[in-house]
Amino acid sequence: MRVVIAEDAVLLREGLAGLLERFGHTVVASVGDATALVEAVAEHRPKAVVTDVRMPPGFADEGLRAALELRARDPELAVLVLSQYVEQTYAAELLESGGGAGVGYLLKDRIGDVREFVEALDRVAGGGTVVDPEVVRQLLRRRRDPLARLTPREQEVLGLIAEGRTNASIARELFVTEAAVAKHIANIFTKLDLPPAADGHRRVLAVLAYLRS
Repeated sequence: MRVVIAEDAVLLREGLAGLLERFGHTVVASVGDATALVEAVAEHRPKAVVTDVRMPPGFADEGLRAALELRARDPELAVLVLSQYVEQTYAAELLESGGGAGVGYLLKDRIGDVREFVEALDRVAGGGTVVDPEVVRQLLRRRRDPLARLTPREQEVLGLIAEGRTNASIARELFVTEAAVAKHIANIFTKLDLPPAADGHRRVLAVLAYLRS
């Protein structure tokens, strides 16, 4: 099988190439950034691509976005993402591309042995789907409506926050104490998994979650 590897870490890139060659595959190109990946696929027309997510120049999601671009051009191109990270923004889109056939997403530190990795690539190249259980867990958690975790009272408080109300104004509206409002807001921050920050910033994040629901 003809394979293109995209991995910015040179030692890992060369190690993957040697591994695949050992198992009888042909690595037609081994590149270190997303632009080179797209160019290598156009030039060599491989059966499969193995790519990392975070690559130069931004080390954000360049590899995954390149994979999406390649799948849009050729839905039959097999793509196996091999990364340390679950990039939720584009991971679900990639796994849904081409009807979910010929695509995979594995986490580097959860691969038990080299044969497991090679077998996963073979399954993807054969039109199968291989997804790390941790990737599935994180994507399901992201897709779940975050507001469903709030009590009716907490949703009511969040709605008033979205209107720009202060704690005192919310307390008057609901006929409760400001201490009770503060407790509801703390629960909202916790249930929406908002990062530790100044309360004003977290109020904005909470409102965004409310508006997206």
